[in-house]
This record gives sequence, structure tokens and C-alpha cells, in this order.
Amino acid sequence: MKVGDPAKVLQDVFGYGAFRGPQAEIVAHVVSGGSALVLMPTGGGKSLCYQIPALCRPGVGVVVSPLIALMQDQVEGLRQAGVRAAALNSSLEAGEAAAIWRTLERGELDLLYVSPERLMSPGFLDRLEQLPLALFAIDEAHCVSQWGHDFRPEYLQLAVLAERFSAIPRLALTATADPRTREEIRERLQLQQGRVFLASFDRPNIRYLLRDKDEARSQLLAFLAERRGEAGIVYARSRARVDRFAADLRAAGFDAVAYHAGLSAEARSTALNRFRREAGVVVVATIAFGMGIDKPDVRFVAHVDLPKSLEAYYQETGRAGRDGLPAVAWMVHGAGDVPQLRRFIEDSDAAPAQKQIEHGKLNALIGFSEASACRRQVLLKHFGEILAEPCGNCDLCLEPDTGTDVTVAARKALSAVFRTGQRFGGAHLVDVLLGGDTARIRELGHGELSVYGIGRELERGQWRSLIRQLVAKSYLLSDAESRGGLRFGPDSLVKPLLKGEVSLALRLPPPAKERRQATGGDRGAAATATLELAEEGRERFEVLRSWRLEQARSQGVPPYVVFHDRTLMEIASRQPTSLAELGTVTGVGQAKLDRYGESVLQLLARPEPQPLRPSLGLCSPEP
Repeated sequence: MKVGDPAKVLQDVFGYGAFRGPQAEIVAHVVSGGSALVLMPTGGGKSLCYQIPALCRPGVGVVVSPLIALMQDQVEGLRQAGVRAAALNSSLEAGEAAAIWRTLERGELDLLYVSPERLMSPGFLDRLEQLPLALFAIDEAHCVSQWGHDFRPEYLQLAVLAERFSAIPRLALTATADPRTREEIRERLQLQQGRVFLASFDRPNIRYLLRDKDEARSQLLAFLAERRGEAGIVYARSRARVDRFAADLRAAGFDAVAYHAGLSAEARSTALNRFRREAGVVVVATIAFGMGIDKPDVRFVAHVDLPKSLEAYYQETGRAGRDGLPAVAWMVHGAGDVPQLRRFIEDSDAAPAQKQIEHGKLNALIGFSEASACRRQVLLKHFGEILAEPCGNCDLCLEPDTGTDVTVAARKALSAVFRTGQRFGGAHLVDVLLGGDTARIRELGHGELSVYGIGRELERGQWRSLIRQLVAKSYLLSDAESRGGLRFGPDSLVKPLLKGEVSLALRLPPPAKERRQATGGDRGAAATATLELAEEGRERFEVLRSWRLEQARSQGVPPYVVFHDRTLMEIASRQPTSLAELGTVTGVGQAKLDRYGESVLQLLARPEPQPLRPSLGLCSPEP
């Protein structure tokens, strides 16, 4: 399949009537032989930026992808659209790999997905040199950057593509790269002469909700109370916590599975396939899960612990709402998260310069978690993008709070830092301020200090929040060399506050008693995706979903590979009566129209669709 007109490929193959954002310019640039770095948010249509040029240019497009699951999703989706695609990875038997090579050599593939390890294996590039090549696409390109959050050494070898295939367009794509990471990607992949296409990093359909960590288990269950039947991901710091939270969710009646590196390959594969192919599955995972997962209908991503960086947070939360429908990124964070993350950095084998980079990234994450105004503005600013107005779709916009005057309390905290020698972490400082009787206080003689017990007007959680915010605003600095000990920030900030020359207002969590008495939690603030359809339309949608599930099961593919929810919603709403009309629905390309068109029209022609159960909207589970 080689078609010269990108717009025709977009409509006929993928079923979209128009390009979005910079897609048209990127596609035209690559089709004409240009190389580029493309930065586009998850769900923004990065894949089309290399898939369409590969279908327009002679030869096969080679896509470097880090994960087998990502390759599987992409290949299955392309084949559904009538595109000749295959993947070479470690999951294949020797005979299967040989068959793919024979297909390649006959010129019968449009796109080939490979891992960086397979690409750089002995003889692989030699064989590629014998083939006509349309382009190279390097997905998840941030993996090449040591400054990035997910550095992978094998990506460094990809620089050889510029040397051995200098006449072939190379496209590096990522959803997660701050300005420094972008420059490193260009340098390491030798793309300095290529263009840079930068789309907005904003994902306006995602609602960011952050909460002070009180009791993470009960907070998570309260958040999920009205999300039964929705697909989602819960991230936890350690394997033990993943197992514990997964068990808690199953005990509460959720269809939850665990995913982490400590499980067998078979258990991980089972969990991944259930998440991809079934509706309403919640995966509780470490950060090893999710990169490249193409599932569009993930309605929430929850963090019960701080991620390791703001880039990691953006990447992980970006797995929600890829279909453009409302989704929620929910996180609880507390005082215990930061020291542990600092220890992880210091205990690693990384070079001192890399540790400094990681501490800087953690500081940016703290600044986001302790922000006092629109979180989306803080998040986008980190990636070099300015959002002119508050987003109206984060907890700080939805729950405005001018803050509490904490000038006196902040001066007490700074005094405690000074009196204890500017070398202790927040937990010990809070013990001193509250007059705690701990072994360490007795051993150090801190019970004799003038600041001992002067902070009983605030609770422990409030003090911890206050100290974290003082760090976020640079009144205090976390010293990596003293394993998280706090010291004064710039004199220009600290001295006016200590002298009473300025006041300070910050948001503090309510007392524990008030938090326990609060009802509803995040339920009212949740941005749940629901169908904006009349009752009859919802019934049609449920019938279409049931039919889609049957199709997916018979082919062994995830339901969203057949049609996205958004496409089914449009079909249910418009009720097309002919193949020509059905072909104008977003997401219905020619191959899908040929394969599924008559069946869909027959379903719509039924006089009174009968759903399998009362419709609960988009968040109801697949039958």
C-alpha cells in the first residue's frame, strides 16, 4: 500500500477527516525527506506522524520501540486498518522471525517495529541496508537522554542510524521532554539539522487532583468508590505496596491485578493482557508498567506515592484519557515520600553529576505537589510552556483557597532548623516543634532547645505540609549530602520572614478530625466520562460495545483495536443508515468499513436495541 496523498491516507486508512495541530506540517516534512524531533502529548497523534509518511514514501518504515506490548498494540491496530505491519522482538520463535524477513524482502510490509536491542543485533543493520527504507522512527526518544527520567543505555547506540542511513529520514518522538532533554535528544541522535516540532503539552481532558496523604488505603478506596467498572492504573512505590494495594482493591470488590518486576513473566503477561483486552480492569503497578500502552479508555491514574520526577508523573498520568474523554489524575503525597526518594537517589550507583540531576528533578516535583495556584500552569511551565490563564480543571482551581496566615508558624519552623544546626530532616524537626519524647531528641539534647514544644498549635500533618511548602518555595533547601537535611535558602527570602518584615500565607491540610468527618472525598470532584446521549442512544452504545467485544474475542485483540469508544459513541448518536454514511464517522477507515460495516448497520437497523444490563454510561463494564 503506497499512496502519495497524506490527506487521503488519513481519511481512507485511519478514518480521520483532518489533521490535528502540527500533524499536517510534520507529515509533509517527513514525506519530503526531512528529519525531525517531534514533541507531542500522549494521545496527541504522534504515531500518525510516522505511520502516514511510511505509507506515502517508497520502502518500509522502521519503528524503534522499547516494549513488546507497545509493538503489539500498534501492529494489531494497523492491521485492523488494512496496513501491512509486523514486529520483530524476543517473543517470536525463530521460524516466525524468518517468515517476517521473507515478507520484508518481498517488499510486502509497510511498517516494521523493532526493539533497539534487536535493531543493533549483529547483522540486522546489514540486512536493512539491502532493503528500500521509507524512514526510521524512534519512539519514546527521551530514553536516549541521561537528563531524562527514563534513560536506557541501549538507545545511545541509535546514533549509528545517522551515519549508516544518512539519506533516510529519521523521526524522534516523545511526549515527555523538558528543554534540556530536547537538546540532548537532538545531540545524541544527530538531529541538530532536523526540524523541531513542539505541540502543546497540555492535556485539558485530564483533571489533576492532589491530596495530602492521611491513610492512603482508605483514601484510594474513597476515590474509586464511584469508579467501579472503569479501567485505571494505580502506581505504588514498591513491589510489596503493589501487592498490598492490589489485594485491598480485590477485597473491596474491584477487578484488580498486580504488576511488577518481582512477578513471573507469565503473571506479568497475564495482567497486561487482561488490562488490554478486558474492560474495567485496574492495574496496581510500579513504574515498570505502562510505557507505550495504547489503551485509549483508561479513565483514571492514581498515585499512592510520589513518582520519582515531574517527567515521570506527566508520562504516567498521560496514560489516562488517550481517547480525549474526561479522565482523572489523582495522587496522595506526604512527608515520608520525599526523604525516601532522596535516599533512593543517594543509594544508587549513579555518578555524582547524575545524582545532582535527579535531585533537581525531585525538587521540581515537590514544587508541583506543593503549588499554591493552578497545578497545570506549574506542570506546563516545567516543559517550557506558558498557560496564560488558570486551567479550571485541577484541585487548586476547583477548590480555591487563599491560604492561611502561617507567618508565625513558618518563623518557628525556620528557627527550629537553625537551632538544630541546619542538618536534620522534616520528621525530626516536627518532633522538636511538637515536644516529642523520642530517643533521638533525648540523645541529641534537643529537648533543651528554646524551640522545643513551641509548635503545638499545629498537628503533625500540618507541620509536615508547611515544611514541604517552605522547601518548595526555597525558604529551605534539602541538602543531598546530608541525606535530606534542611538548611536555609537565600538570605533574601529567609531574613525578611524571620524579622517579621513580610507575611506568608499557605494552604494547610485541615486537622485530622475534620478530614475523618468529611464525606464524599473526591467523588463530587471526579471528572467521570459519561455518555452525552439520550437513553435510546445509550442503549445503542451498549449493543455496539457488546458486538465489539465479540469481534475482539474472536480475533484475539483488545476491543479498542476494533473501534474506540469515541467512534461507537458517534455511531450511536448519528445512526448511519448506509455504508457511505458510516464511512464518514471518525475512526472508520476503508478497511474497517469493509470488515465491519454491514454488521454495524444490521445492529443499528434493529427496531428496539436491548442492552445486556441497564446502561451506566461510558464507565460501565464491557459485557
